[in-house]
Amino acid sequence: MKLTRKLVLARAKASDLESVKKLNCWGCNLTDISIFEEIPNVEVLTLSANHISSLEHISSCQQLSELYLRRNNIQSLSELRHLKSLSCLKVLWLAENPCCDAADPSTYRLTVIRNLPGLHKLDNQVVTEEELAHALKEGEELVSPSSPAPTSSTNGHTEADSENDPLNYSMEETNKIRAQLGMKLLARDKFPSLLSPREAGDTSKRKSHILEAVLLLLKDLDIEELKIVQSVTESKLRSRSRQREKSPICS
Repeated sequence: MKLTRKLVLARAKASDLESVKKLNCWGCNLTDISIFEEIPNVEVLTLSANHISSLEHISSCQQLSELYLRRNNIQSLSELRHLKSLSCLKVLWLAENPCCDAADPSTYRLTVIRNLPGLHKLDNQVVTEEELAHALKEGEELVSPSSPAPTSSTNGHTEADSENDPLNYSMEETNKIRAQLGMKLLARDKFPSLLSPREAGDTSKRKSHILEAVLLLLKDLDIEELKIVQSVTESKLRSRSRQREKSPICS
């Protein structure tokens, strides 16, 4: 069954598609949801208990924050590629789809979180900061269909310029960050011998090196990768804010 304009407006009690913010189409036997290309402002979408097999058209819903897809016909986790551009998405319920039943439970969560690092809750279970960090290291990266092909230069800087920028950072620190972002590790010869050695006992200098390495790596990232960095950074800031609120104030 195709989701039509008439059905959307009736369900949402709206006068036009652009004004639709919440839509509940639970159990409507839907197979065709191409109408979502015309509903850009929807924020909460309930599509559980249907026969949906592709998430392609949901990529147009850039304001989407909650998506409920239980008991559909999504065969592969590769469909998550179409959700990677949804920077507002915080809640996803994907359980009871073929793609979930076929995967190992731990691998399934790592892959979903790795590709949607902005999620606060997956399948009604909170995504912790520790789980997010683990997913960024171990989860499988799904290539977005809209991701541009890698080029030899970024923002006017060649790959060689980026990798040999004379900043005082260590190879270990840089490669650790690159690994978390799913980027190729740099070879040892990419680190000039003229760089000053890192002083392991100097915490402030070490943090300075890490910051410089992060800023340098940003030159190599495309839009999708920068969104991942943004989501992880926001999650870390929320965690630090909660820790600060819980810490006793010293007079």
